[in-house]
Amino acid sequence: MAPNEFAALTDLVQGPVLLPGDADYDTERSGFQTFGQRRPQVVVAAVDGDDVKAAIGFAAARDLPIAVLSTGHGVAAEVKGGVLITTGRMSEVRIDAERRAAWFAAGVRWGQVVEAAAEFGLAPLSGGAPHVGAVSYTLGGGLGHLSRRYGYAADHVRSIEVVTADGQLRRVTAESDPELFWALRGAGGNFGVVTGMEVDLMPVSHLYGGALYFDAHLIGDLLRAWQVWTRDLPDEMTSSVALVPFPDTPALPEPLRGRHVVHVRIAYAGDPAAGEQLVEPLRAVGPTLIDSVREMPYREVDSICNDPVRPMPYVTDNSMLRDFDDLAIKTLLDLVGPDAPQRCVVEVRHLGGAVSRPADNCVGHRDAPYVFGVNSKVDDATVDAARELQSRVLREMSPWSTGGRNLNFLAGGSANTAKVREAYEPADYNRLAVLKATRDPKNLFRLNHNIPPAP
Repeated sequence: MAPNEFAALTDLVQGPVLLPGDADYDTERSGFQTFGQRRPQVVVAAVDGDDVKAAIGFAAARDLPIAVLSTGHGVAAEVKGGVLITTGRMSEVRIDAERRAAWFAAGVRWGQVVEAAAEFGLAPLSGGAPHVGAVSYTLGGGLGHLSRRYGYAADHVRSIEVVTADGQLRRVTAESDPELFWALRGAGGNFGVVTGMEVDLMPVSHLYGGALYFDAHLIGDLLRAWQVWTRDLPDEMTSSVALVPFPDTPALPEPLRGRHVVHVRIAYAGDPAAGEQLVEPLRAVGPTLIDSVREMPYREVDSICNDPVRPMPYVTDNSMLRDFDDLAIKTLLDLVGPDAPQRCVVEVRHLGGAVSRPADNCVGHRDAPYVFGVNSKVDDATVDAARELQSRVLREMSPWSTGGRNLNFLAGGSANTAKVREAYEPADYNRLAVLKATRDPKNLFRLNHNIPPAP
């Protein structure tokens, strides 16, 4: 398309419309995940639902694919051509304390919602990092620090405002459009551009939580103790373990510099004294490098994972596990433990509890007790080796896999159509593909965790 064809779009939207070569084009198309190409023909920096409607109408009239960028953590596909809609300027948050509900716009990050809800002693089902986009996280399911107590974030959505492929802005609820409401909660990016949503808030003002870090020589003992510990826990306890090879840099706390550690993440939504008793078997494994587990305000929940906040290039993949026994632990440590020749960040999250209970949405594999993920920081010179390592790790761990995947943790090129299919139960995937053929038959919304329309 010639640049002058975009002049009409500029007249239709309030936000900036940027083309390759424009001063702010590179900044606007970038996000937290910096690896991979995002070179759309045009970027529409939307400020409201009307801007989104105009961008979708423009794209649909020209059969251009549509991508959406909020914070850019879960970028699933390369964007070459088409229309990229950015939502970072859509940042409104509203709290209804009486109804225990929050409404937030498409560009809102979880930290904003956590802070606003905390004023009323309430908490959203937010993720581990405050800079993750609240809408995109929830549309993919959403696993966080309260998941075993309350379930997936997608289980607690009240309404969704979305612009569909026909250019209409709709408020979708279980009553107004039950089939689309079911699909948006777990596969939302396939059916439109969400401009806002309303979700439940939980009566949680404090947690007993934090981090336990153990040095390399205790990694095996800790992983074995943790997997036994997870087999008999109350739903109030949500936890995960991560193997992290830290670089030797002054930016890190001194006890972690240059060490390969195991990082235990603890979030107990119950009485702190009971939480302290529950955590004791993990503390008994051996001396910790850092122990920050304590009673904390929910607004400090991001300190549990303490995820990086600076944008970075990475690739990631995952698998749902039916078990994480001693042989699985040995297999994992042989591949990516402290003595292995190649390294990456590995995390195992404990599921079950409310996550395993049925809900009327398309989030899949609720019966899996664990989800296992691998994450590698990369550049052009190392990405092939990193992907080969991740493939090998997942292949060697396949005896413990359910064959399923978690949509939120497919990013950086791992989200091909075969892996996206594995995020759903087979019957649900077929149902989604049929609905896609009805609601977006041209697959305009395909630069995402894509589900192609059924024939």
